[in-house]
Amino acid sequence: MQVMVELSLYPLVNEYIPPIQDFIDRLNGYTELSINTCSTSTQVTGDYTKVMEILGKEMQRTHEEVGQAIFVAKFLNFDAMQSRKSS
Repeated sequence: MQVMVELSLYPLVNEYIPPIQDFIDRLNGYTELSINTCSTSTQVTGDYTKVMEILGKEMQRTHEEVGQAIFVAKFLNFDAMQSRKSS
């Protein structure tokens, strides 16, 4: 099953751009993910299990490196969304 996650990161630090850019850069390093970055969020698409594994790993790393940070996410069943488009 494919999933699309729309994800926003809000680091609770004065210099908030570098942690956001670092997180996006790390996600872009995974060839098995499709990444689309917008001005306020990043869309991550891929195999459900793999996306969840990678996001868990990278979100934990961000919390360890930054300290306080808020992640806001929306999860969509991408298979169902694609099938509605073709109907």
